[in-house]
Amino acid sequence: MAFVYVAVVFLVFITGYTSGYENIALNKPTWQSKQFNPPNTFFNASNAVDGLKSDLSAWGGQCVISDSGQSNATWWVNLMSVKSIHDIRIYYRTDNVVWDDSNGYTMRFLGFYVYISNTTNRLDGYLCFHDTNYTRSTIPAVVNITCPVHGQYVIYYNVRPQDAERAAQFSQYAYNELCEVEVYGCIETGVYGPDCSIPCPDRNCRYCHIETGVCQGCKPGYQGHQCELPCSPMVYGEICSMTCGNCSGENTCHNVNGSCTNGCDVGVYGDKCKTPCPIGWHGQNCSDMCSNCNECDRFSGQCESPCYSGWKGLFCNNECSGGGYGQACEQKCGACLGYKQCHHINGSCLEGCDPGFKGDLCKTGCSSGKFGINCKQTCNKNCGVPYQCNRATGKCEGGCQPGWEGPRCYQVCKQNKYGENCSHSCGFCQDSNCHHVNGSCSGKCSDGYQGTLCNEQCKTGFYGENCKRECSIFCKTSRDCNHVTGNCNEGCIGGWQGAMCLQVAEKKDDADFQSRFYGVLAVLCVCLIIIAILIAYICFYRWNMKGKLKKLKYKEDKETKPTTFNMDIISNKIDEDDKNGYQELGELALPSDYDRI
Repeated sequence: MAFVYVAVVFLVFITGYTSGYENIALNKPTWQSKQFNPPNTFFNASNAVDGLKSDLSAWGGQCVISDSGQSNATWWVNLMSVKSIHDIRIYYRTDNVVWDDSNGYTMRFLGFYVYISNTTNRLDGYLCFHDTNYTRSTIPAVVNITCPVHGQYVIYYNVRPQDAERAAQFSQYAYNELCEVEVYGCIETGVYGPDCSIPCPDRNCRYCHIETGVCQGCKPGYQGHQCELPCSPMVYGEICSMTCGNCSGENTCHNVNGSCTNGCDVGVYGDKCKTPCPIGWHGQNCSDMCSNCNECDRFSGQCESPCYSGWKGLFCNNECSGGGYGQACEQKCGACLGYKQCHHINGSCLEGCDPGFKGDLCKTGCSSGKFGINCKQTCNKNCGVPYQCNRATGKCEGGCQPGWEGPRCYQVCKQNKYGENCSHSCGFCQDSNCHHVNGSCSGKCSDGYQGTLCNEQCKTGFYGENCKRECSIFCKTSRDCNHVTGNCNEGCIGGWQGAMCLQVAEKKDDADFQSRFYGVLAVLCVCLIIIAILIAYICFYRWNMKGKLKKLKYKEDKETKPTTFNMDIISNKIDEDDKNGYQELGELALPSDYDRI
């Protein structure tokens, strides 16, 4: 039986259609629904147009195999353009065994449809064939279908029937099991004949019957039995079924392509003037942009959406003014320099800010320590509160630091002034000026003054530079002199003269002074002599008493036997005698001549 099947296939090959038509489906793009075991290439949709049909089994890699369990199955080939088709040949899966009612795949082939369409939707096309008669015993493994029509897509479709009587012959599920699909016809349109070499007889005929040449469809833009008439006014294109667009001046469009040779009317654009203006455009040929709004009437240009930020008016072509800016001009400008209008869109001040403000919008007050135009100036550190001032004028808050004055505290205190509010007067500085902050003298103090501020008079008894000079002891009141000049305040004591009492007086005064001086000196000498005599007397007395004690001891030694003397008794005796002797000396010292002197 296998031999018989091979012989049948071979006979088909040698006796098949041998005209000049070409297989225009070979290696063209394909598609199928629900492939079996994706993405295994053994079952790809393209296997049906690869030109291979020597192995009609599922695993031979030459057949399309769809998934099981489906109620319908679809496969198509794209011829890439509309072609003149003569016939279609389908090789179904046989698994390389005898093709009769015992072959389980015959029931899967039953009930199939073949369409030719210009789209992938089979219902848009022409039904070339629908199997309504074949049975499991009669359906051939290779089906030839003659269908002389024009189209781009050849569509194979299978579905399980609802007719219960006929459904008994069918498999439970629908399958695509196509090992090869060959589509024979002419590569080009506008020709016919067995070798596609004869032009269609009618000049404006686009598609003619591939065998007879009878026109089956006019070229776009023509109509009539022989396609001799252009389309009626305001229509054009394929079978004159398309309506012209809004051409300028209500003119009709080109009968073939629908283009408006004089351009478009307002509100539309494109070569066919059918396309409404895109959002944001209006006018003739949609050549005008909407003025500062997203959407406008495509005919008049009046804005139908809010104006862009910074614009106002029906056509949004007026800039914001009067100190407003932004969306609907509702935002208020900041403190622009000279109260000028800010930028109508973003509110920026193009020439800078008024004093005291900063930022693009001039709405931000100067930060602490800054002032002036665009806040570029720094408050003075000599302000009462350092670096704190009026953000517009720079005038210091809380006055100035000690030693400074002026609205911005840039001026030091005037000469001979210092301290807080420059209200203090300088001391007696030698150069007549002091430090403007603390009042200290940069150099020395004037004569008669001392201290850091040179405002302290010399202490009593001192005068002159740095108060280092002492007043004269010969002032009438000792060391009582003027703190600046050193002159004695109450004059000099006797024997001295001059403002500072440092000059010796005249001679008679010198003799009196000398006599008094030598008198005092003589008294001192007499006192010293008396003191020396008293000391000598005391020493002599002690020495004399010790001699008497020695004589007494010697006499007792002679009159008595030698015995042991109690040295403590003798010592005590001597001590008592000494005490008596000192007592006597004390009494002698009372009437001292030194005291009388």
